[in-house]
Amino acid sequence: MRRLTRVKSGFVLATVFVLACAEPANAQATLEGVWTATKAERDGKAANDLVGHRLSFTGNRFEIRSKDGKTLSAGPVRIDARAKPAAIDFENTEKDLKGLWKGIYALKGDTLNICDNAPDMSKDRPTTFDARMGSGYVCVTFAREK
Repeated sequence: MRRLTRVKSGFVLATVFVLACAEPANAQATLEGVWTATKAERDGKAANDLVGHRLSFTGNRFEIRSKDGKTLSAGPVRIDARAKPAAIDFENTEKDLKGLWKGIYALKGDTLNICDNAPDMSKDRPTTFDARMGSGYVCVTFAREK
């Protein structure tokens, strides 16, 4: 009986460890779909040129299109929902600003906030949703398209 109890305890601990270390299964899926930029800030100022851009997630890929539908950026995307704040990496392989944009994101209902270092990829990943002057960050609020 003691051996069975030890085996059960070991199984429970192993299961807890795996669940604690695993990426939430649906974290990537929660971002799936198309998002429209409703507000943006860069270098401490409103970045109205980004408002209306559409960000789409399909599997492990992203694409950003302009208001008139032209592809501006695209490539693989990786998220880490366990990070605090949650981390998102865009590997832009198309058009301008090619490279790895390191960012953070927050999802609440149909609102997605992203802050990243796309304007200045030499900067570290942001730790707050703040694109103050000289930060090298851009923060964008998106609304999920229905």
